[in-house]
Amino acid sequence: MSESKINISKTESSRLSEIDFDNLPFGKFFSDHMFQADYEDGEWKDFRIAPLENLSIHPGNLAWHYGQSIFEGMKASKSKDGIPMLFRPEEHIYRLNASARRMCMPEFPEEMFIEAVHTLVEMEQGWIPPQEGAALYLRPLMIAMDEALGVRPSAKYKFMIMTLPVGPYYAQPVSLLAEETYIRAAKGGVGEAKTAGNYAGSLYPARLAKEAGYDQIMWLDAKEFKYIQEVGTMNIFFVIGDKIITPETTGTILKGITRNTAIEILNFNGYQVEERPISIDEVVKAHNEGLLKEVFGTGTAAVIAKVSKIAYRGNDMVLSGGSEIGDMIKKTINGLRLGTEIDHWNWTVAAKGSQVIV
Repeated sequence: MSESKINISKTESSRLSEIDFDNLPFGKFFSDHMFQADYEDGEWKDFRIAPLENLSIHPGNLAWHYGQSIFEGMKASKSKDGIPMLFRPEEHIYRLNASARRMCMPEFPEEMFIEAVHTLVEMEQGWIPPQEGAALYLRPLMIAMDEALGVRPSAKYKFMIMTLPVGPYYAQPVSLLAEETYIRAAKGGVGEAKTAGNYAGSLYPARLAKEAGYDQIMWLDAKEFKYIQEVGTMNIFFVIGDKIITPETTGTILKGITRNTAIEILNFNGYQVEERPISIDEVVKAHNEGLLKEVFGTGTAAVIAKVSKIAYRGNDMVLSGGSEIGDMIKKTINGLRLGTEIDHWNWTVAAKGSQVIV
């Protein structure tokens, strides 16, 4: 990288010694530093890494009132040689900027995003947990910053990247409830954007699902409640007979980077993946005929999560078999991050901070 445009100030007292890497609940512990940048007068400026701090925000902030807030989720890990590694970082800035366009927000410079991620991960590499399946989770976030009410796009924005050491998101197989009352997204909406409101709208039905004894919602389409979209925290795959099927991304579901990774791995290993509409009736029929061999979810946080049960209209479809295909994908992704698998796709890259201005 060329000489950095990022100003860096380091903490005088690290909190790293306070972290128990053998007990890492997801999303609770933040590392020492964060990246920030500000958008004013039509340009991004003041790129900086500094100690993690609280923000001072006006109560009239537009993000709070009108929802201009987008984010990403990505991970850094260490190879078997102890080198901090990034996994497909460029895909996250592509998706972040796609979300920005849909939410009428300014795109963030791709080159600066990559530099910020590399520099921050290299600085915080001591926070990367050593256990397989654990990682340093990165949370890029962009919010509106205007201090005036009125339904309109903001003229000012703040972009941040925070990092958190995390363990596995799902330690056990998950159970799903097919939702027929509430919806996540409809065509023409913002289902494809990684925007905060999508997650806010999912909280109540997800709570109802948990009260009914299930781990997560499986969303159906908004028009007929017939076609499967995604799970509350991940995309979803079905192994039916010799076919692997996942809902197509047509604007109502997130274009998952782990989803894409799984498809590429499957294709490389000779499997055929069908990206198409799949109805809940097709899944029920396959289960009743003994053809539903495996269901798994994919996501940055979850990586690959085996589905143990799907409930639909009072009936539980129990998946008591193994997870051969999902396990293969998970093993490949973890191996790529560790450097024990050959990276045929050039997805992994060593984090390398550039020169900094102190």
